Amino acid sequence: MKGLAALTALVLAAPLSAQAVSDCDWRASALALVEPWEDNSRTFSNGQTRLALTDTIEPAAGAFHIVILSPPYDELGGRQCKVVSLDGSIGFSGVEFGAMNANYDPSVGLIFDLPVQVFDAPSGGFVSNWLNLAVNQATGQIDAWLGGGD
Repeated sequence: MKGLAALTALVLAAPLSAQAVSDCDWRASALALVEPWEDNSRTFSNGQTRLALTDTIEPAAGAFHIVILSPPYDELGGRQCKVVSLDGSIGFSGVEFGAMNANYDPSVGLIFDLPVQVFDAPSGGFVSNWLNLAVNQATGQIDAWLGGGD
């Protein structure tokens, strides 16, 4: 119930910004996994879903991405692989992976929120925000949005 309340509050908050969720590519490379791996990768739902932090080094102000491995499974038994970025190949300026909160709501799926920083071009600085994720393991739908700064 707590997760649903948090999700509802985030959905109703303004402004919200949709983030890019796309198929895995170079941003999901094992070379980019942030070490130590045990601190920057977590499993949920009895190991069926994994979130991992990657650092692609460039662009320096947007090098961090979230990789999601989750059901549904393909015909060979592999999970889907998705990458969450700020916008296309531009990632987040920083991600506090260890501060991730996770909840489950049967009507939504797995719900995650974690603090991120994004580059603010007009000021040349960085802005803190929350990256919110909803992962529906039954359908494979993954939604991501920014909401609620600081």
